[in-house]
This record gives sequence, structure tokens and C-alpha cells, in this order.
Amino acid sequence: MTPLHTLRAGIIGTGFIAPVHIEALKRLGIQVTAICGSTTNARRCADEWGISEVYGDYDYEALLASPNVDVVHITSPNKAHVEQSLAALKAGKHVICEKPLGMNADETARVVAAARRSKRVFAVNYMCRFFPAVLQMRAMVQRGDLGRIIHVQGHFFQDWLLHETDYNWRLLASEGGALRAVGDIGTHWIDTVSFILGAKADRVFATLETFHKTRLRPQGEVQTFAKLDPKKMRPFKVDTEDFASVLLRFGKSSHGHAQNVHANAAVSQVAAGWKCSLSLGIYGTGGSVQWDLQQPNEITVGHRDTPNQILQRGTPGFMEDVAHFTDYPGGHAEGFSDAHKMQYRAVYEHIASGKKTPLLFATAADGHHEVKLCEAILTSHQKQQWVAVR
Repeated sequence: MTPLHTLRAGIIGTGFIAPVHIEALKRLGIQVTAICGSTTNARRCADEWGISEVYGDYDYEALLASPNVDVVHITSPNKAHVEQSLAALKAGKHVICEKPLGMNADETARVVAAARRSKRVFAVNYMCRFFPAVLQMRAMVQRGDLGRIIHVQGHFFQDWLLHETDYNWRLLASEGGALRAVGDIGTHWIDTVSFILGAKADRVFATLETFHKTRLRPQGEVQTFAKLDPKKMRPFKVDTEDFASVLLRFGKSSHGHAQNVHANAAVSQVAAGWKCSLSLGIYGTGGSVQWDLQQPNEITVGHRDTPNQILQRGTPGFMEDVAHFTDYPGGHAEGFSDAHKMQYRAVYEHIASGKKTPLLFATAADGHHEVKLCEAILTSHQKQQWVAVR
């Protein structure tokens, strides 16, 4: 396998998530050689992280032309993902694209086709797969430790858009897509469950709600999670949802322990007190597992006839199955930034090995499926009936 430190990354975007990518790459010893964004933000980010090539005025084509970039990380707003993904593949680069892959399934189908033709590695950043707890639960399900899976339940709750004065570009359907809470965080929950079960959601029934029909927005560009002055804001009509209730059916898994599993998820960005709670429970005939991202190093294992257990990362029962994707001993917490690091480790090892390592990360096809799923959820809400994922 080619050493990972010989691979070079270029970053498109300078918002909240871009430094998360950069930090994780540097922790893996991967060179970050180029960055692209607005001239001011790109220069600031380059100075902060020691990045040598700076492409201002959002000139991503210049970054793609650089001979010093092997892998492109797309961290720009959602509406730019497809265009930049196609351009990166055409330029012969490997790609890691933030979710969602695109604004609609017709667009994302083009990315799937281009990725297949290119022979390059293409990953979508559903990084929750790489929390050790998620990998552990996946191993337990695949082995049959929980018996036959009966159902799944959970939520993804945040509160950063609770107030009418909370603003971000994701609120606008024209910028982020028709679904906001479901598209931004709900798909993380769905992809995580799909990864654990080894099956994709194929039918949905959904109800969406917008609590703040009108919000206030500032003038100019705003960073994610920024504090804003209400006196310098103006009202606008909200065309995306604040919260949702979603029923899903997951199809057949290859291992046989999860067949047509029913799941229910609540998704909210207006749930006071919850900062980033992706919570799920997998319930089978032989036991259950429960986990919450806000307590990422523990899994609760439920039993019918014996005492329940709490497994801690780095201890027996929560160690051997995830050895390659956890670096610190038990008691030394690993969380959000570590899951990003492990995701990029998996992707870059896949590149360096000539695609010989296990395909654990979400592919372009997975990203395409999530966009199709969002379209089915929107249709289900509009028709108030079960809808198949096309």
C-alpha cells in the first residue's frame, strides 16, 4: 500500500466543516496542499493551517488543475456539490463530497455515472459510520448477536435553529435543497441505520412541519452557528422544515439477520437542549443495542432475561471488532473529530491500496440513494401515504 502521507488533498470551501476535514487529514499525516473559497476566507484559512496554494474568488477549476492535488474535498454549499464533483472527476481527482451529494436525484445520477466511468474513488461524507460504536453495532448485527432484527427507533435532535433569529443558508431551499432538517441531519440517522443493518430504506411515510413560518435573516454571508444581531435582520418566508416524523422500511440484508425491518425516526433542529443527539436503538429477538452520539463511547446492550450491559469503547466486547478505527485506550474519549479522521483513513487507504481495502464508506451510489430517499419523503408528506424509493 502506498503511504498515506504521499497523497495530497485540496479543499473546496472554508465554512464550518472545512477545518474539520483539514484537521482530520493532518492528524493522519496527509498533506493539505490547496484551498479554494472567497479570497478573504481562503487566505485566512490557508494562513491558519499552513496551506501553500490558495485559490480565491471560488476558483475551484484552478484548484482542480493543480498537479499538487490528488484528492478533492468538497465542503461547499449543497447546490455546488454536483457541479464540483463532476469537474473533479473529469480532472482525474479522487473525491470526498459533503452530504447531500446534490439537490435532486437527476443530478446525483450523473455523479454516479461519472464516478463509475472515472475509476476514481468517490466518497460521500456520511462520517457517522465511523464512530466505533456504530462499527461495533454493525458487527453485532451481522454476526447475529441480536438475533433477527425486529425494529429500529431513534432521533436526530439539534436546537441551533430554535429561535426565529437563528439563520443559516441551509434554511433556504434554493441553497440547501427542499428538505432541510431531514436532508441535513436526518439522512445521517438513516445512513447510519442502513450501515448497521446492511440494508437500504426502500419505503417511507413522513410528516414534515415548519414551526417558524417566518424568520429573520441578516445582510450578507453568515457562518454556521454564528451569533446574529436581530436589529440588523429582515423577515423572510421559510420554505424548509424545522422537524419531521419519518417511518421507514429497510429491505433485505445480505447476512440474513435484518429483513424488511421497520424503523421510526424523529428529526428536529428546534429541540431545545439537544446540541447534536443522533440516538438510535436496534431491537432484535436476542437483545438490543442503544447509542447516542452525545455519549459516543458507550453502548447499552439490552437483554430480556439477564441484566443489561453498558459496553465502553476500548474494553472487552467493544474493542476487537473496531480495532482499526479507534486509536486511544479505554477511558480516553473519541468523538466527532475522530470519526472524521477514521472516515478519511478508510477512504485514503482505499485509494492507496488500489481499492483493495473493505468498502466501508458511503459511495456516490449511497449518496444518490439518500437523495432519492429525500424525494420520496417529500412526496410522502405531500400525499400523506407510503411511498417507494424510486
